[in-house]
Parts: sequence; structure tokens; C-alpha cells
Amino acid sequence: MTTHHPAGSSSPGSPSPSAPPLTAEDARVLLALLPARIAPGLDAGELDAVEERFGFRFAADHRVLLGAGLPVGSPRWPDWRGGDPDDLAERLARPAEGVLFDVEHSGFWHRSWGARPADPAEALERARAETAGLPPLVPVYGHRYLPGTPGSWGHPVLSVVQTDVILYGNDLADWLRHEFGGRPSSLTARATVGFWSSFVEGGPGIDVTAPTPYTPYATTPQEAVDCLRMLAVERFVGRRPSPEQLIEAGLGALLLDVETASLPLLAGLTRSEHEHADGLFARVVEELGPAAALPAGAAGRPDPEAARWELVRWWLRLIVNGSLDPGAGGDLVTFEGWAALSGPPALRPLFEATETYNDGEAGPAGSREHLAAAITAEAERLLAGPWPPPRG
Repeated sequence: MTTHHPAGSSSPGSPSPSAPPLTAEDARVLLALLPARIAPGLDAGELDAVEERFGFRFAADHRVLLGAGLPVGSPRWPDWRGGDPDDLAERLARPAEGVLFDVEHSGFWHRSWGARPADPAEALERARAETAGLPPLVPVYGHRYLPGTPGSWGHPVLSVVQTDVILYGNDLADWLRHEFGGRPSSLTARATVGFWSSFVEGGPGIDVTAPTPYTPYATTPQEAVDCLRMLAVERFVGRRPSPEQLIEAGLGALLLDVETASLPLLAGLTRSEHEHADGLFARVVEELGPAAALPAGAAGRPDPEAARWELVRWWLRLIVNGSLDPGAGGDLVTFEGWAALSGPPALRPLFEATETYNDGEAGPAGSREHLAAAITAEAERLLAGPWPPPRG
């Protein structure tokens, strides 16, 4: 399969060529953004000792960051100087162990492993052998990881929870500015490390900038128009609904008797005509008029911040009505809401519920369901209040 990459991005296996090397001064500026105590950085001897003890190599920018200062005081930051060696080893093993959990409990099987053995025990043993040689992922914060690629700059940061692998930043600096500084990330890069890249590029994981992975739900004309409008809002803030989603939304609206001149054309597109979906969708939205208008600010013009709040509300509704998996929905709200809107206090409980869901060790299905229910409950609480929620 040929994978196409946006302009300025890199192909899997190599970091972004446009990412400048991180300097110690840059690293200290980034560390100042963190809600953590910053201990003195690790010197070269300490960094070498960590790599030797645990059998991996820090990426170059990760090494520079840890040399400038060591974030401590929260269990999400790995303490490479004084942390429990067993805990650090478990963090390093967690990505591969999460894959094995999904092999055993969720039917996952990677396409590169060939045919899956029919016997579950044999399949798990085969998967264990396959994952034993995976490229290492090194924990940066919680379930955020960088490839352990010595001397290499600019690898994207991945969020890894079992086989839910998400691109969270073009590189280490971009991720820190976005997650802790509230700066938007264009996410033009792609994952760059073998096996793990496949989850983001055509695999079972999600990319938070990719089409919202929801199940269509419209049963009334108004709901159908709402779906069309929210896809238009996604396009406005730079997200990218797929041609399939645009066509499916158009077909759903047509079947529910929504009427515009271009809607039958959009709904009737075949697979070979997907290149026309975006243009026809734009015409449908224009023909819907005020019913599909973009969220406006004080001056009456489309407002990106208001649009993001509208998207957050839509995702919360999808979570509550069962059209969007709570974990995936929480990730979307975290990335495109909590972080992009500079950490509004009203979204902190949902952000923390999502972090807890993602940070939880693989366990019985019931425990994961309990954590997912906490995200859904928080979504219900937010939807019951004023919108957008008060800033205070």
C-alpha cells in the first residue's frame, strides 16, 4: 500500500526534516511551561547509565530536554534519576504489553504477522514473539512516548494505550507547547517508527486530526442538518472529514427529506467520484443557509474559538448517545478542546477522566468499562450546564 504524506511531512522511519535541533536554552523555556517541579538535569553520565541499565537510547531532543531539567513530583513524569527501577521497566514494557492484551482480549492481530493461529494460546505466544523485537518507545509523560532512536531529532510524540495509538505532536517541542502551553499544533508530521506507525497510518488506532470516528445517528431532518453543520465546523477549524463521511451525511439527510439542489449530487457520488465530495459538500452547506451557519463571534464573523466549543459539545453528545467511543471522544476533546482552548477549567474533569482511562493498566474488561463510564458521566454533566461553560 502506498501511503501519501502532507507537504512538509516525513515518511515513516525518518523524523521530520524541518524540525530544528532542540537547544538547551529552548529546553529550559519548554520546561518552564510544565506544571511540575523541575529538578537539575541529568548529566551525560547519568543519561548513559539509564540507557545502559534499561537497554534503549533516548532520541536526541529527549536527551537534551532531560539534560536541561528533570520534571518530577507527579507519577506521570518518569523519574530517570531516583525512580523505582521496576516502575521504569514497566513503563518501557507497557506499549508492547498493551498490544498483547488486545491480542488476547480484543481479537487484535497485526497484518505484518501473517495468518493468525486458530488456537488462542498459540496466537498469544506468536504475538509475544513478534512484539519482543519491536522498536522501543520511551515514556515522556504518562502514556506519551517518543521512539528510542539515538542521535535522531524531530520524531512525533505518540499517545499509546494498547492498540489506540494517536499522533499528539509533530515533535517533542511542538507537543510540549501544545499540551502545556495551549498553542495549536498543525500536526503535519506522521509517526516515524516502524510497527507503531501502522496504527496511525491506516491502522486501528486513531489520529486526533483525522475524521471523527463516530457512527451516524441521525433519525430526524434536524439531526441530519446538525451532522452536516458539524462536519462543516470541522472543516472550518482545519480538521478533515473524509469523502465517505461527507457522502454518508449527505445520503442520510436526503433519506430524511432534507432538500437542497446539490444534496442528491453529493449523496449519489460513487467511489471513483470521491474527489468531488468536498466541493459538493460546500455547496450543500451554502444552500442550507442559516441552518448550517458557522459559529460566529462578537463581530458576527465565523470564530475559531466558538467553533471549537461547538465541536466539543458535538463530541460530548456523540459520547452520550453512544455514537462515539468514550476513549476516542475523550482524546478528541483533550486535543482539540482542552489543549487548543488553553486548558479551560470546565473541561479539566473530563481531561482528567480521559487521562485516567488512558493511563490505566490493561486489566479486566469491566475495569475499562468503569473508566469509560466516568468519561460519559462527565460528558453528561457538561451538557446539562450552560454552553460554553463559564471560564471561572
